[in-house]
Amino acid sequence: MLNADKPALVLAPMEGVTDAPMRAVQGDAGAFTYAVTEFLRVSHAVPPRHVFRDHVPELDTDAKTLTGLPVQVQLLGGDANLMAESAVRAHELGATAVDINFGCPAPTVNRHDGGAALLRHPKRIREIVTAVRAALPRAVPVSAKLRLGWDGIDAIHENATMAAEGGASWITIHGRTRVAGYAPPIYWEPIGAVRERLGLPVVANGDIWTLDDFRRCRDATGCRHFMLGRGALADPRLAHRVAAELGLRPLSERASPEVPFDWPAQLRALVEWSRRFDMMRSNKNVSRLKQWLRLAAQFGSFTRFDAVKRADNVEDLFAALEAHN
Repeated sequence: MLNADKPALVLAPMEGVTDAPMRAVQGDAGAFTYAVTEFLRVSHAVPPRHVFRDHVPELDTDAKTLTGLPVQVQLLGGDANLMAESAVRAHELGATAVDINFGCPAPTVNRHDGGAALLRHPKRIREIVTAVRAALPRAVPVSAKLRLGWDGIDAIHENATMAAEGGASWITIHGRTRVAGYAPPIYWEPIGAVRERLGLPVVANGDIWTLDDFRRCRDATGCRHFMLGRGALADPRLAHRVAAELGLRPLSERASPEVPFDWPAQLRALVEWSRRFDMMRSNKNVSRLKQWLRLAAQFGSFTRFDAVKRADNVEDLFAALEAHN
């Protein structure tokens, strides 16, 4: 899935955002190397098979979206044995790679021994990665998603070492602490220091909103592998431009900032994929569309959010959007 010798661009897992319909939309765009699913919570028991399939329907299609994008299953939990058993079940159902979430900053998740809470217990990171790695065939890669630390950026060195000792094939690092959440500043330099010291592939993540941000991150980290999340949604052309910069694909005309982006077509694609996955609930979908457009208005160049923010249903949102096109 991630080749140490080749650049890669990864679609980040974003809870409540990058679900199966969104992964299908992003796969159709053709810029990403693979996507990581939203985390599947492993708490008191191994999730049932139907939960895996509902959460990751791509398990039934060779761990790829119907638009051809490979998908890596992400698990979150603090019990090493349950995480290992859950990874085995994921693989039995079709998963070709497993990622372990040690980075989620959500307070509810952290209070229940998940996500970034493990950053305070480095040896448990090693224990969990070791258990998952041992439970799966060697051909199935296991990776880990980390933040720099709980409340200090220097913790990344020990935590990344523990993940590597556990057998992680690669590590993704978000350049903030859990306490920082998503507030500035971003620290890319420690990501590069970990990459140099461990000699392990490292995926750099955090605050890549523009092509210039990407270039600064690349210079600061020395990485060849990058993860885009909010930035890819705020500006859907960004992934194309970064992929071209990495040599993954030629730069298409629609990625040019001079060409107006076709928001109605992009949003209709998400609605259509939601229907195909039987996730088409009008109130939920209009909220999803507004969530996307709000992000694009706040961090991208979308200027028509005031025209659509009061829409009560999908049809009204598209009518308002096209009236102001």
